[in-house]
Amino acid sequence: MIETLLGGIEIDTRVRIAAKRAAPWLERRDPRATAVRARVLRAFLDEGIAESDLAGTTGYGYDDPARERYESLLARVLRAERVLARLSIVSGTHAIVAGLDALLRPGELLLAANGAPYDTLRHAVATAPHSLVARGARYAEVERTPSGETDLSALRAAVRESRPAVVFVQRSRGYAVRRSLSIDAIAAVVESVRGAHRDAVVFVDNCYGELVEEREPLEVGADVIAGSLIKNLGGGIAPAGAYVAGRAELVERIAARVFAPGIGAALGPTLGFGRAFVQGLFYAPLVVGEALRGLDFAAALFSELGFAVEPAPGEVRTDVVQAIRLGSRERVIAFARGLQRALPVNARFAPEAGAVPGYVDPVIMSSGAFVSGATIELSCDAPLREPYEMYLQGGVPAEHAALGAVLAADAVLRA
Repeated sequence: MIETLLGGIEIDTRVRIAAKRAAPWLERRDPRATAVRARVLRAFLDEGIAESDLAGTTGYGYDDPARERYESLLARVLRAERVLARLSIVSGTHAIVAGLDALLRPGELLLAANGAPYDTLRHAVATAPHSLVARGARYAEVERTPSGETDLSALRAAVRESRPAVVFVQRSRGYAVRRSLSIDAIAAVVESVRGAHRDAVVFVDNCYGELVEEREPLEVGADVIAGSLIKNLGGGIAPAGAYVAGRAELVERIAARVFAPGIGAALGPTLGFGRAFVQGLFYAPLVVGEALRGLDFAAALFSELGFAVEPAPGEVRTDVVQAIRLGSRERVIAFARGLQRALPVNARFAPEAGAVPGYVDPVIMSSGAFVSGATIELSCDAPLREPYEMYLQGGVPAEHAALGAVLAADAVLRA
């Protein structure tokens, strides 16, 4: 299979040998995939979508049938009382910050449960000129344990003492050297918070984790979740957008913040993209499963080459991100450029590191997706800082991710 994928492309012999050893991981299917697929299929059957429901509106978007049915369908999949999913919410960070802003009054505390969130969000919350803190909210973090786990005892103590209005949980790793949180780990966080302050709102950043496990955070007690529609849930088809989901009264508060009090969720045209959203969600379990297969191969490949990877081959995955510790700036840049050679769009370009709003360090990214920023399609990014980890995401089909990983590995060994 590897030789067929390469199609005569010359690569380092060490990479070729490692790829052949890693090849069996491409045949592995995540045992949870069937249950996830059944969950989404059942949601479609229960929702009973008709052809006419896929029609959209323009302008204000009053009574947009595609929006209303899509949000109802997504609520079934995520087990939410209410969903706000809109083109006009442009990213997961946009959804999270709008949600936190809606749920925090001046003087109230936002507590990050598992250390500092990813750079862009922390900047928006705490350090940017118009951050939540600059506008009157308070902010604190519970440091992770030395091994990178959530410190539940410290979390309980912090919640009991400070009585936060909102406790924020980041499911995926971001650029941190830690494991992504499983649903069981999120359940333990929720239990710890509830035991110390039952009225605190638990808000989970669900980016990169949707449809990876058989349950979603709302099913283990989270109050609100948020994420992007051009990652897992978009199935590689949705063109833009993000969502918040959870308890109805909280989502309504967030809708009033995103749009306007008194208007809330009543507006929002789908501009003819309703079919893409619904179709993307239908294919999302298959797409996520393909990404997981490709990442398993990448983990095995780089492990064979002597690099530390997390998750390790065969470990249970909780998101669609693979961390690969490359150990030097030169290797990180080489990886991004090697991966770019395999991408369907802009393959002839060579990524360069540069400044990204919200990040202290230069960041390098490799992306050639049909939907810009859709990291369920094959991509990678990393800050140029110690310990020089690369974060590989997505990949549909799995064989595309495998080819990208091989070309990236070849570039790394030549760096």
